[in-house]
Amino acid sequence: MDKYIIEGGYPIKGTLALSGNKNAALPCIAATTLADEPVILRNIPAIEDVLVMFDVLRNLGASVEEIDAHSWRIDPRSISRYEVPEELARKVRASILFAGPLTARFGKAVLPPPGGDTIGRRRIDTHILALQELGARIAIEATLNFSAVKLVGAPVFLDEASVTGTENAIMAAVLAEGTTTLTNAACEPHVQDLCAMLIQMGAKIEGVGSNRLVIHGKESLHGVEFAISSDYMELGSFIGLAAVTGGDLRIEGVRTEDLPPLKVGFSKLGVTWDLKGNVLRPNTAAALRVVPDIGGQIPKIDDAPWPGFPADLTSIMTVVATQAEGVVLIHEKMFESRMFFVDKLISMGARIVLCDPHRAVVYGPSKLVGNVMVSPDVRAGMAMVIAALCAEGTSTIHNVYQIERGYENLSARLSAVGAHIRKEQED
Repeated sequence: MDKYIIEGGYPIKGTLALSGNKNAALPCIAATTLADEPVILRNIPAIEDVLVMFDVLRNLGASVEEIDAHSWRIDPRSISRYEVPEELARKVRASILFAGPLTARFGKAVLPPPGGDTIGRRRIDTHILALQELGARIAIEATLNFSAVKLVGAPVFLDEASVTGTENAIMAAVLAEGTTTLTNAACEPHVQDLCAMLIQMGAKIEGVGSNRLVIHGKESLHGVEFAISSDYMELGSFIGLAAVTGGDLRIEGVRTEDLPPLKVGFSKLGVTWDLKGNVLRPNTAAALRVVPDIGGQIPKIDDAPWPGFPADLTSIMTVVATQAEGVVLIHEKMFESRMFFVDKLISMGARIVLCDPHRAVVYGPSKLVGNVMVSPDVRAGMAMVIAALCAEGTSTIHNVYQIERGYENLSARLSAVGAHIRKEQED
């Protein structure tokens, strides 16, 4: 296990290029099992979750070759197994994404309950109910056992707009017989990436980018060379980092269509930016200030399914709010344990009232001081890094494995733009 040693108080200056979208890479990796030819994936982030997904593919029998640091060639034709190993499933929640494609291809899939972040109850009912509507049978024992003589297209209404549930339903439906109408579907950019890849593989999907998808099943899908889009979660994290540390940061690889939901949240804390082409430059000269709602009311930053403000950025916004003058309510609606990390911010000097598992009132600005912390999940871990970089003194963050599941080569990239951060092995 590794830890970060961070000395705060230094401005960030330079250029950071966005990595590929982790949440797009993972379903696209699972989708390679649907092809009857090799697939080349590009702009894949070099992070732990990706490597685990490739290990799952190898264990199933696929050939997985690294072309370069961010490009991989997968040949799924040699896949002969449909059981995901328990030791790999425990490492990454995205292992559940193999349920749809394996059932579509082999009529069977066996998966242990998925692992991943500890941020509250993360139900898999949506995955199960969607695949049942397409004709799969599910037996829940020590493992999740999916089986189907054949999948048949059907009207499917998802009981919640689950991202991975939507992705599993799409991957099953593209090889199902007939037409599937998927309603209340998630439409995040990473879901759109998966649809774009499948369409290039020969799938017929209508309504991409909306919450109603019409999928016409095909008998087979061919190979493809596909590039993953940039990671807007990384973008939001780096905007927050620049906002609280000052300096002059330029962020490369930005997609204009990803910005409106982020602007909704950041603008409430007085964070603005300039965009030229695909390069975004946060404006850090002015002090952060909470912008009251109309009538002088305390504003609320709350998450919602796309195109709402992303749930994964509420931890980042909580840290930014500690440095903004004023009062703001952070309302994280989706995961009942995600806000529990704020006790570490409080111990650093933040003035936060945790109202319940979902809501925190933040009073700023607060002078933060270095502390010893343990990362509970990817996004809270990144929030701790940001807090440490704007704090006075030295912080130590343990369990950085959780952070590096979602952020590629983080300590080296931040060091290159002036952060005083180093990675060390635990004693």
